[in-house]
Amino acid sequence: MTVSKVINVGGVDPYDVVVGRHLLDEVASGLRDNVRQVLIIHPISLATSADLLAESLRERGYIALQAGVEDGEPAKRIEVAAWCWGIMGQADFTRSDAVIGFGGGSTTDLAGFVASTWLRGVQLVQVPTTLLGMVDAAIGGKTGVNTAEGKNLVGTFYAPTKVVCDLETLNTLPKNEILAGFGEIVKYGFIADERILEVIEANLAKATDVASDEFAELIYRSIAIKARVVASDFKEASEREILNYGHTLGHAIELLERYQWRHGAAVAVGMMFVAELARLHGILSDEVVDRQRTILESIGLPTTYRADKWDQLLAAMQRDKKSRAGTLRFVVLEGIGKPKILTAPTAEMLFTAYQEISE
Repeated sequence: MTVSKVINVGGVDPYDVVVGRHLLDEVASGLRDNVRQVLIIHPISLATSADLLAESLRERGYIALQAGVEDGEPAKRIEVAAWCWGIMGQADFTRSDAVIGFGGGSTTDLAGFVASTWLRGVQLVQVPTTLLGMVDAAIGGKTGVNTAEGKNLVGTFYAPTKVVCDLETLNTLPKNEILAGFGEIVKYGFIADERILEVIEANLAKATDVASDEFAELIYRSIAIKARVVASDFKEASEREILNYGHTLGHAIELLERYQWRHGAAVAVGMMFVAELARLHGILSDEVVDRQRTILESIGLPTTYRADKWDQLLAAMQRDKKSRAGTLRFVVLEGIGKPKILTAPTAEMLFTAYQEISE
């Protein structure tokens, strides 16, 4: 991709997602005219890059503050959010100022939560620097922090004013980080766009090469799906639930693993679980289940989990925010591009499906 592409996320508070290379100059263009101060929330590991972004904003006349946080899920704690609020309070941050989330999905989740809660909402620009952040976390306005009871149980729906996806920021990521992010990309292929699966199957090396046109196509297609769904259902009242394919069990695994598993890896196991659940209910063919397993395993993503953890996983899923009145709900497939909600499967069906993926 040599030319940047713009995907508009419609709805009540529309915004653009810009996808391309060498785009960090686009960040300033996402700030409204009356912004005076910005707080860049970033992982400590990206301090050098965050310094460069801050300096470029200062050259444009902004007061740029920085908050370096832990990498990954440990940053998504209310104590970290409170620390960020403290920085904003000390700097007399006003409602016309802005927060920039610069980092992976955990960082953009935290930044969105901080922006949405300070003075009941200040401007937010998201700059995801990981594959998962680009195709999932930074798009759609979900923000949140974790609690001891589960992932993302405290959060808000809050739209950014712009999202900048600079594919150049992925060049320094380890290959296993890129591959883990493919859990979400495969999800999009199965729920909405078979072309994604075909690109991966045709040439896995090119599909996972961050410099290739195939990789850029997968990013663009994934974001376009999420943008379409979010525009029609911002607060997850109906269609947006399909984006949770594989996430109910996936989030439970992340909780049990104390967030040491990559999100995409946990979602991969979750997708296999709901595929087996759909097959048991007679609504999904063996062919689609096997194709999903083959694609995930070709990428190197896990498709099984520990047999002795079922009771703990079930308890975690029952606390999941996607449950309604204590009733478990799962996004399943009737075929590729045909997601539906399966409500209240029996305990026997759930256990049998888990047996199919347990090790």
